[in-house]
Amino acid sequence: MKILKYLFLLLLLSFVALSIFVATQKGDFTVERSQIINSPKSTVFNFVNDYRNWEDFSSWVVEDPEMQITYPKKTIGPGASFSWEGKEGTGDMMTLFVKENDSISQKMNYDGTSSSVFWSFKDTIGGTKVTWKTTGKMSFTMKVYTAFNGGINKIIGRMYEKSLANLDKTLDFEINTYAVKVNGLVKKLGTFYLRQTFTSEISKVTKNAQIVFPKMITFCEQNNIELNGKPFIIYHTYDSVSGLTKLSFCVPIKNQILTSSGSDILTGKLEPFDAIKTTLTGDYSHTKKALDKAKAYINTNRIDIDPTFSHLENFTISRTEIKNPSKWVTEIYHPIQPKVIPVKTFTPAAIKKTEAVKTPAPAINKEEEQSEF
Repeated sequence: MKILKYLFLLLLLSFVALSIFVATQKGDFTVERSQIINSPKSTVFNFVNDYRNWEDFSSWVVEDPEMQITYPKKTIGPGASFSWEGKEGTGDMMTLFVKENDSISQKMNYDGTSSSVFWSFKDTIGGTKVTWKTTGKMSFTMKVYTAFNGGINKIIGRMYEKSLANLDKTLDFEINTYAVKVNGLVKKLGTFYLRQTFTSEISKVTKNAQIVFPKMITFCEQNNIELNGKPFIIYHTYDSVSGLTKLSFCVPIKNQILTSSGSDILTGKLEPFDAIKTTLTGDYSHTKKALDKAKAYINTNRIDIDPTFSHLENFTISRTEIKNPSKWVTEIYHPIQPKVIPVKTFTPAAIKKTEAVKTPAPAINKEEEQSEF
């Protein structure tokens, strides 16, 4: 019994000593990893800036398929967030600051450990250098866990390395897999719609669409307005030299309605029109290639463009329906002037008037005149 007592005391002392050792260890930590991603900087930045894309590359999500992820309405830019609950624990993350195509600052809480997360994106040979850094202070539980698993730098560093490798692989396939097809002459049907009109940098249209369209659809839901198809954008002007465009973000609706005075959401009606249709299957970053191919087709076939507006983009299959960019479908319509076929006026041939032929009176035989029969 004494031996058991001594063993128990020894184990207790060992546990106390270990607890004291762990508790006195430095809780502050910094972990940083970098990798070159084979994609343009703006593409990488926009992909990371949307939390809905993290399922495709973050290692703790990829390795735990049963993880439950909760997304609020805002998942892009400052104030965006998401939370998760998995077999390894629970956590949440929020974006605090964003510098376009340059850096992102976030705050993460994971099982009681709070940390600051930083992303930076730099152009380099071969693509974009992405640096992922986190600093924070470990909880006692995290200190114990890391003490038995090789340290915080090894644990988080390995997760970051796997995640960055997944990010490179995902972007290389999903972003760079696309197809453009010019469908030719079609008749675009008309519809009533709600719109918000802006002047925007062309490079920021996709980002603005991700913010504006959800708000407009929510407006329709709150006011029981029935939708009539997929969202679309009307580009009133499109200046590739200055990089600016005046455009309307539009949501098609079944019936015409009136909006209140001073509302930032207005109504409109799209009349049917003849157009050259082009279909882009893939990420929106390839839109310029689709526009260039459509213009080449128009010029080759000497088609007259209707200057009413530049073009219309219809989001047939978008990120709200499927998260894989390689499967998104965008239909682009360039309005054209309908060809007028000249109709020849029929002029009947002149009819010549013919004079009536006079029939001579029959000659009378005098001898017969004198006869009684």
